[in-house]
Amino acid sequence: MSMLTPPGMGGKYRITGAKYPRMRRNRGRRRIVLAVVASVVAVGLIGWGTLQLIDVFTGGDKATAASARDDCAARKTGPSGKPPAPKALPEPGQIKVNVFNATPRGGLAKDVAAELKKRGFTVGKVDNATKTYDKKVKGTGILLGAKSATDSALPVLGTQVADAESRTDARKGAEVDLILGTKFKDLAKKKDADKALAVLAKPKPTPSPSSGAKDC
Repeated sequence: MSMLTPPGMGGKYRITGAKYPRMRRNRGRRRIVLAVVASVVAVGLIGWGTLQLIDVFTGGDKATAASARDDCAARKTGPSGKPPAPKALPEPGQIKVNVFNATPRGGLAKDVAAELKKRGFTVGKVDNATKTYDKKVKGTGILLGAKSATDSALPVLGTQVADAESRTDARKGAEVDLILGTKFKDLAKKKDADKALAVLAKPKPTPSPSSGAKDC
């Protein structure tokens, strides 16, 4: 009997040899745990990679949207962060109008000048048109003034004459000319002219055409 056999045990329970039998560890459970951990890590890496790709492909859209918001805010507010005040337009009494008749109708310039005066405009010269325009204005009329009058006196006078064409020349003074054309019938009705003047004084903001952004 070997010295490794406990007392009282023999037969088939007898241990032979000089070493205890070695017990193998359960490697199957460890492999399962490692596989689960590896799966979790792989899923996490795939999710992180997906988020990075989304940021790459949508980063431009986010930048464009942010730029559009900034552009919208800039149109609504001035450098100080406050809405820009509308440009002050001259009152009718501050605008001196010369009325010229380019039609065959006698006395037309005088009648129109009298009505403009009633509506508050300052009337200057009243006469027939020069050879440059006489019998050559086929439309309602021409509003003529200096370049500085493009966004001031000319649009204000334009509220009184429907469909008149605005032009500028090299003059230096503030006076503007109303040259009556062959299609001229009468000045705009006073209530319509007053309404147009009110809209002109408080225009609605419009989107910048270069930005392509929608209205704010």
